[in-house]
Amino acid sequence: MGYCPNTPDDIREMLAVIGAASVEELFSPIPAELRAKSFDLPAGMSEFELMRIMRQKAATGGADVTPFIGAGIYDHVIPAAVDHLSGRAEFYTAYTPYQPECSQGTLQALFEYQTAICRLTGMEASNASLYDGGSAVAEAALMSLRITGRNRVVLDASVNPLHREIVRGYLHGLSAEAVEVAPAGCACDLERLMGSIDAECAAVIVQNPNFFGSVTDFSALAEKAHQSGALLIVSCYPIALGLVATPGEMGADIAVGEGQSLGNAPSFGGPYFGFIATRKSYIRNLPGRIVGETVDKQGRRGYVLTLQAREQHIKRHKATSNICSNQSLCALRGLIFCAAIGKKGFSDLARLNYDKAEYAKAVVSRIKGVSVLNCGPTFNEFTVSLGKDAAPVVERLLALGVAAGVPLGGYYPGMEKALVVTVTEKRSKEEIDRLASLLEEALCS
Repeated sequence: MGYCPNTPDDIREMLAVIGAASVEELFSPIPAELRAKSFDLPAGMSEFELMRIMRQKAATGGADVTPFIGAGIYDHVIPAAVDHLSGRAEFYTAYTPYQPECSQGTLQALFEYQTAICRLTGMEASNASLYDGGSAVAEAALMSLRITGRNRVVLDASVNPLHREIVRGYLHGLSAEAVEVAPAGCACDLERLMGSIDAECAAVIVQNPNFFGSVTDFSALAEKAHQSGALLIVSCYPIALGLVATPGEMGADIAVGEGQSLGNAPSFGGPYFGFIATRKSYIRNLPGRIVGETVDKQGRRGYVLTLQAREQHIKRHKATSNICSNQSLCALRGLIFCAAIGKKGFSDLARLNYDKAEYAKAVVSRIKGVSVLNCGPTFNEFTVSLGKDAAPVVERLLALGVAAGVPLGGYYPGMEKALVVTVTEKRSKEEIDRLASLLEEALCS
């Protein structure tokens, strides 16, 4: 039996206002043959399963492309509550909360967002978001220069290539440089990274899982960096933090990342939000807005933008923060997402991603000529060698409705045969098996 939120009296009142005698008359312009009598749905379905069936029934141009693409942007389930709550006018039309007496709802939401990011990353302080994951990595690099007074950062080349380019763009024109350390296969080269830390090194920047999907424990690297007076910056994939060690647990000084996977759909490059969190001792070097909790004259809890002496409208050229806007609405979606699925839900979600990717890794690796290049653990994406150039294979499968992954030749010369495959909780066994079948056909023809 279906659920209708309107009572019979509600329906009669609405029909009277629009001048229709009945619901049947209201829908009479739609031909009877186009109106569904029932959807014949199985019982006990989840929200995601039901929405997938309804979208399939509503599709007129064929099914959507099935994505196995990641590399920084991911196709995750988004609870309906995220769209509903973030679309409320109080949030959707809110402007910069410089007047706290008029902006308590927005400020509290941002304060709770900061709390969620700290708990997620294992860090002590967070700002109220940045533009995106790439600018978050770059802002962390600038933080390390200010904190240490040094002029060089060591950048692991298995960090997202687009994010590394942004770091280089930020440092261009400054008396600072980024030195890249090539990975060892699909894993970061910990030995070479440690060997690159010297008295001029402000920070080592790594990513977990890295661009190839490999998961690494950076605890020893953090210890080595700290012995030399440098910082460790870890760019992390937030969904993976439900399963892998957090940056805080590994001893990182700054944790950053792209927040898109927290309640924001893939949408042609954005808008998304970047997150950044750090140790409390470095909070005055955090870029962007920081919301603090306080009390008013009557002792009532309230929220304000705090530590604003860091910002450009007070300190001008001496400011440590020149972020005059951010992605608060996208960050709000991230907060609602975290609250909706909860701590256990987050862990379960991460486990689903891991398990489905492991299944995909197993079936794909059984294809003749295909080999998995990751030597260690991965999360929900992994890198395979196809034995032939990956780009034409991807194009062929795309024409059949499957986006098989991200070819690496455009990012890493010499890896033209390599493909990064991503599997999130949304991919079904049937979809994974079809990917493997189509790959096998393409490689054997």
